[in-house]
Amino acid sequence: MWESESESVAGREYEDGVQNSNRSGMKTDGFELRGQSWHVSSDIPSDLFIQVEDISFYLHKYPLLSRSGKINRIIYESRNPDLSKIVLDDLPGGAEAFELAAKFCYGIAVDLTASNISGLRCAAEYLEMTEDLEEGNLIFKTEAFLSYVVLSSWRDSILVLKTCEKLSPWAENLQIVRRCSESIAWKACANPKGIRWAYAGRPQRASSPSWNEMQESSPSRNQPVPPDWWFEDVSILRIDHFVRVVTAIKVKGMRFELVGAAIVQYAAKWLPGLMKEGPSTGEEGSNCSISNGGVSSWKGGLHMVLSSTKEEPTAAQAKDQRMIIESLISIIPPQKNSVSCSFLLRLLRMANMSKVAPALVTELEKRVGMQLEQATLQDLLIPTYNKSETSYDVDLVQRLLEHFLVQEQMESSSPSRQCYPDKDMYENTHRNNTPNAKMRVARLVDSYLTEVARDRNLSLTTFQVLAEALPDTARSCDDGLYRAIDSYLKAHPTLTEHERKRLCRVMDCQKLSLDACMHAAQNERLPLRVVVQVLFSEQVKISNALANSSLKEAGDYQPMVTNRKTLLEGTPQSFQEGWSTAKKDINTLKFELQSMKAKYNELQSEMDTLQRQFEKMAKPKHTSAWSSGWKKLSKLTRTNNIESTDSPHIPVAADQVKKGPRRWRNSIS
Repeated sequence: MWESESESVAGREYEDGVQNSNRSGMKTDGFELRGQSWHVSSDIPSDLFIQVEDISFYLHKYPLLSRSGKINRIIYESRNPDLSKIVLDDLPGGAEAFELAAKFCYGIAVDLTASNISGLRCAAEYLEMTEDLEEGNLIFKTEAFLSYVVLSSWRDSILVLKTCEKLSPWAENLQIVRRCSESIAWKACANPKGIRWAYAGRPQRASSPSWNEMQESSPSRNQPVPPDWWFEDVSILRIDHFVRVVTAIKVKGMRFELVGAAIVQYAAKWLPGLMKEGPSTGEEGSNCSISNGGVSSWKGGLHMVLSSTKEEPTAAQAKDQRMIIESLISIIPPQKNSVSCSFLLRLLRMANMSKVAPALVTELEKRVGMQLEQATLQDLLIPTYNKSETSYDVDLVQRLLEHFLVQEQMESSSPSRQCYPDKDMYENTHRNNTPNAKMRVARLVDSYLTEVARDRNLSLTTFQVLAEALPDTARSCDDGLYRAIDSYLKAHPTLTEHERKRLCRVMDCQKLSLDACMHAAQNERLPLRVVVQVLFSEQVKISNALANSSLKEAGDYQPMVTNRKTLLEGTPQSFQEGWSTAKKDINTLKFELQSMKAKYNELQSEMDTLQRQFEKMAKPKHTSAWSSGWKKLSKLTRTNNIESTDSPHIPVAADQVKKGPRRWRNSIS
């Protein structure tokens, strides 16, 4: 708590607020409580009865009329000077505030503290205790105390803002909430070094100095001040006042990661469905420790889990919870990594459960999409709270993935170079971060698909759409996708052959590792075509490895594979057996294909022969004596030629054959 003064004002008498009894014209020893009634210890009997809530006050008219314009107007408007009973049920601050106001009217010393100042200030405004009636009236006294004492103290500002929760709308109209929020924001953003201060949220330790020692010494000399020192104090405020404080802190330039950490701690305290699981480890928390070696060890990336409660909240509790969630969503800093993705997903889970406004839910989904690569599988397993058949909200994950891809496309198309003075530095950073983010999201989606694939109500279309949402470049290896497909085939044994082929189209067989190929070669749930593709892709890999190994030099760091036999000997025995079996199946298929081709050619030849015979039979026959005679003669001639061919004959020299016609031509000439 900030303390510019030497001590707290609790229980301290404010001298200007003490009215001299001589000015009131009455002598009194004070007030006396008898059951549910307050009586003034005075020799003069009371002539005015005032009822405030369940408490009765037996007072005198003159002290109240001299200070309160409200009492004056009530008696004047009643047209009854003998009016002796007034009911003030709507007085802000209740009976406690009216008791202090009545004591002030009687000139009794009133102790102004941070606990009663807001109620007394509102009650003074209600009773119209202005300077027009008497100089130094209660409005002036309480206003001076607020301005000069409360607003200069950190803890008093917190306490006053806490007491304003029951004073709406009076505290708002009198600017008490605004002034206290501004004071808290200014002190939270100021540098605490060199200022005597203490804060209520600090954990107490046995070795810590006493309260007075902390006030006498500066924290810059003893121990460093953690930047989250104000978290615990502002987390006790009601949600509307917390929003006012955080808004003022953001305007004054507080670091966005600190604002996000304060929001996370507030949510952990006020949302019963969120609880601590321990310090966040790994890549899950986006915020690093904000305690610079100080007393507090709280981390901004607080890991939250949703606890299942057996008791259903009441309607009022559900309404308050919904209002808290909506308010927290509206004040989360817009910068990326201001809060962890784990916290955003748990807040999104509770938002769906509490039926928060759709516009705010959409905004929260966009925030999750900005940093989806930081999420974990457990965070994405959000149950379905609507009338859906699936156990998990797969459509929600699909929307988160779409927001992530849109954000990635926007960053690649119109990058912001404000944080990078050098253009090359930005391009290198963006080039290195974007593929890694997509690969992490791809692994996350594959794990999510493996988990939800066990749901028998998950449709094949939903599975396929979610698996194909990311581009092909996001996955360097499809082992996770193959595992998800295998889980879906196990949970849905009634799929047809066409549906199984359709399911396997989302997987690239060339991106499977050796272990995945070994498993797929022996997986009876996969279609035969997919198994052949897997084996063929592995054979291509082996051939490429052989080709590459032959080109490598002897001094290369990888061992040279001389032939295919040596490569196969280096593989596991189970893979070799699976490969030999698949090879036999492929050879059998090739032999059957060749047999089918031979049968096809034979059938084609027979069909041509039948076609020719049919054409001969279809032609009309017109025979005569001359034609039959010529046919017999031609038949006889062919027979003679055959016999002459079969009989031996003397060959004629080629030059004699050529010289014969030449001699004939010479004889003619």
